[in-house]
Amino acid sequence: MDDRMGHPVGIMGQQTYPGLDHGTPNPDQEPRKQDIGEILQQIMNITDQCLDEAQARKHTLNCHRMKPSLFSVLCEIKEKTVLSLRNTQEEEPPDPQLMRLDNMLIAEGVAGPEKGGGAGAAASASAAASGGPGQPDNAIEHSDYRAKLAQIRQIYHQELEKYEQACNEFTTHVMNLLREQSRTRPITPKEIERMVQIIHKKFSSIQMQLKQSTCEAVMILRSRFLDARRKRRNFSKQASEILNEYFYSHLSNPYPSEEAKEELARKCNITVSQVSNWFGNKRIRYKKNIGKAQEEANLYAAKKAAGASPYSMGPSSQGTPTPMMSPAPPGGPQDSMGYSMNMNGDYSSPMSGYDS
Repeated sequence: MDDRMGHPVGIMGQQTYPGLDHGTPNPDQEPRKQDIGEILQQIMNITDQCLDEAQARKHTLNCHRMKPSLFSVLCEIKEKTVLSLRNTQEEEPPDPQLMRLDNMLIAEGVAGPEKGGGAGAAASASAAASGGPGQPDNAIEHSDYRAKLAQIRQIYHQELEKYEQACNEFTTHVMNLLREQSRTRPITPKEIERMVQIIHKKFSSIQMQLKQSTCEAVMILRSRFLDARRKRRNFSKQASEILNEYFYSHLSNPYPSEEAKEELARKCNITVSQVSNWFGNKRIRYKKNIGKAQEEANLYAAKKAAGASPYSMGPSSQGTPTPMMSPAPPGGPQDSMGYSMNMNGDYSSPMSGYDS
């Protein structure tokens, strides 16, 4: 290598410094370069050594009579170069984002004690979705939510266990390595502790990603569960039978009175508003598809001819209003307001149409 490399060169030529003659190479530098090259070559050859050979070299070094002197020299060099914990910061506070994720996972029953956590979250989600505990299909929806939440919890704990195992294994490996090296070069316990903190900080990003994805999975599950409950609240089969039978038995004037709505709501275990919405949507669907509705009407007429239905509202006729009916108002408010629930109790657009 040219000795001139590494020295600044001005516009007017090579700069010179007092006491240094750059014109002729120093013969004392050649052996030093050879020593450094030999040391570098030995370092490169370490990776090619087998474990037994490396252990033998380590044992030879530890037993060497000059080993304490080498250690003392390294300590002096370290003190001179200030390679110590000169800028060691105090213990960092917990990450606020990680704390928020932990609190959310505990609230949703994913983290923390399993007993009660997931059940409580499922119960609150079910109650919020249904609007009350009186819905007959709440138990099924509740169990479905709990099953999916338990699956998320299981996956989370499995991945968290893998993360903790990998972090502990890597930390233990580094600590053992530093303790082994401390026999040759000066490494204090505080420096090892500091290195462990650095490792944990690096691994915390993986932990945060795991918790973030788990929280997203819980929120997606909760959103789908609540949206499904809001979007589709099917009536029971018995309630649909009662409502359809009343509708087709009063087909000429399918506008139940307020008393009839209250009676239907009581028998179907639904609200009067749901009864009104059901009849409004039923009349709209009936007029849109007369053929299919006529087949359904014939089916209910055959059932009625076969015997009295246990869901019957009382004496009625196909064309005559009964005491449980009110005359159909022309362009009455029941249809003009637009209904948001279909014949099965599903919510639909409030601008679905008008009776005409």
